[in-house]
Amino acid sequence: MTLTPAPDAAARRPGPAPSASPAPSVLPSPSVSPSPSVPPSLVLRVCCEFGLTAVLLLGVVTGVRWLFAPDGYGGGGAAFAVLGAGVGALLAALMLSAPGRRSGAHLNPAVTLALWRLGAFPGRDVLPYCLAQLGGSVAGTWLGAVVWGPVVARPPVGYAAVRPGPGWGEGAVVAAEAGVLAASALMLAGLLARPVGRRLLPYAVGLVTALVIALLGPLTGGSANPARQFGPALLAREAGGAGPLWMYVAGPVLGAVAGAVLGRRLVRTAGREAR
Repeated sequence: MTLTPAPDAAARRPGPAPSASPAPSVLPSPSVSPSPSVPPSLVLRVCCEFGLTAVLLLGVVTGVRWLFAPDGYGGGGAAFAVLGAGVGALLAALMLSAPGRRSGAHLNPAVTLALWRLGAFPGRDVLPYCLAQLGGSVAGTWLGAVVWGPVVARPPVGYAAVRPGPGWGEGAVVAAEAGVLAASALMLAGLLARPVGRRLLPYAVGLVTALVIALLGPLTGGSANPARQFGPALLAREAGGAGPLWMYVAGPVLGAVAGAVLGRRLVRTAGREAR
């Protein structure tokens, strides 16, 4: 569901600057230290990713509860459009928040992998970020169930776990999810290549997220984020419900890596031609 931004400049380690150019950042980030040369620690950035992902999933569960439960809006195509608009706006706000600027607000393991392949995020931080995002997904989903009560566990809410629509097999869902993330990785590559693109990134990501949910929600489920589905699917299975997971992990990961590899090549080619 969500398509999140590239890493913050805080991904660079403190200390003397290396001879190579540092990895590009997406959003200007205030340092937590009085000295702008000292970025937030990995622990702080991972904690931000955990908390931001938890807030995102709490928002998703809340939206699904009130838009799809029988005592709420009742579902339908318009409900997906409203949910998409709400989640897209929430995602952009999280990216622009102080914690989002510290961590880069990826909120999506597939995006973290894409940014690593784009050369915009250090490989040593990929696993901690992904674990924080998955943990935040579980925490946010659980918190949504605590806030809204038993209705979250019952159909049609089912902890907000997404499911493919009629006629959509596993292969088709994987292909659709991969296509969304491949296109998103290409978008990231293009926006990261220019300062103005980095400033527009939160709004572009929010808009793309809204469109994915509104258009693909009734068809594939419109996840496009392993963390979006991980917590809901896990809790739904524990409650005895259906929580499909593997295709909502494999599709985004494959698409993000493939799109990032292609995007990096295209940016390099464009850079050489511009010279």
